[in-house]
Amino acid sequence: MSRIALVTLVVPDHDEAIAFYTGPLAFDLVEDEPRPGGGRWVVVRPRGADEGSGLLLARAKNEAELARVGDQTGGRVAFFLHTEDFAGDYARMRAAGVTFLEEPRHETYGSVVVFQDPWGNRWDLLQPAAPADPATPADQEPTA
Repeated sequence: MSRIALVTLVVPDHDEAIAFYTGPLAFDLVEDEPRPGGGRWVVVRPRGADEGSGLLLARAKNEAELARVGDQTGGRVAFFLHTEDFAGDYARMRAAGVTFLEEPRHETYGSVVVFQDPWGNRWDLLQPAAPADPATPADQEPTA
């Protein structure tokens, strides 16, 4: 079995990124280890997420990397944060100063709103729609 374990997100500063992701987004800081040459290995993940997924917060090391901060996907939504409490998470994040780029929408696939991190990376906060209950088969008698 294969899986994606980490996705690298280039940031200008580790401590600023940790503060945003563990503050307003309420992620857990799961690793913050020094690396040779003064670097750090910093991993965050949404609270309650399995150990197999996370963001590696990588500090930009040169002008080329710094130029990519906040626009790693050419202005498209880069990340999709699923929630089981859309209204609660939206209210909490708004109160914490997260920048939302639109009003919440309720689509056939679920409730969604686009927000951005302090560097401009776009995210969807998404509560997927509940699966529809299967219809009662026509040949089954309803129970009373």
